[in-house]
Amino acid sequence: MKPIHQTHTSLPLSSEPRVHASSHVTNSFAGEWTSIGPTNHIIESRIGDYTYTMDDVTINYTEVGKFTSIASHVCINPVDHPMDRVTQHHMTYRGASYGLSETNDEEIFNWRRGNRVTIGHDVWIGHGATVMKGVHIGTGAVVGSGAIVTRDVAPYTVVVGVPARPIKQRFSQEIIDALFQIAWWDWPRELIQERFLELNDITSFVKKYA
Repeated sequence: MKPIHQTHTSLPLSSEPRVHASSHVTNSFAGEWTSIGPTNHIIESRIGDYTYTMDDVTINYTEVGKFTSIASHVCINPVDHPMDRVTQHHMTYRGASYGLSETNDEEIFNWRRGNRVTIGHDVWIGHGATVMKGVHIGTGAVVGSGAIVTRDVAPYTVVVGVPARPIKQRFSQEIIDALFQIAWWDWPRELIQERFLELNDITSFVKKYA
């Protein structure tokens, strides 16, 4: 994993993370062949190899696996406000910014950090979806456009709606088990290059490598 820095987006992808100059990234890391799109906001997150985001994506306190596809206007782990105080306004924990205290309330930020989202490998999160705090999305899952995910999503499961609910598995359980056995997402790049064209045929792929 490498720290994320802004780069020129006209260049082809490489082992160095590519981040659009309009994005704001804080204390985050990304793997090789990653791409962060325009006007993203990413805070204290880790992004696996080959994962990409499109425009206007927000990611807070999240672990994202490899080969994950994140569409535009997705929000992952929107931060909570303390509802048990007299006011929910963030001046109560950002008092220094308002000249109301000498320091900010780190307890709130640590509370947010403790509710991380985890996303597996080869996940597809559709346009405008929201993934709420503490949720785990399993490898190979699909989150439909506009869905609000409030509960964990099983591997290779498609979820849609508000709140998100499962509607089907992408493959039979036998194939899912085989894919976990193969764990192609952990293959070195040389092996992916060698077997690249085989990724399009699930039946022959599983039969050959499981």
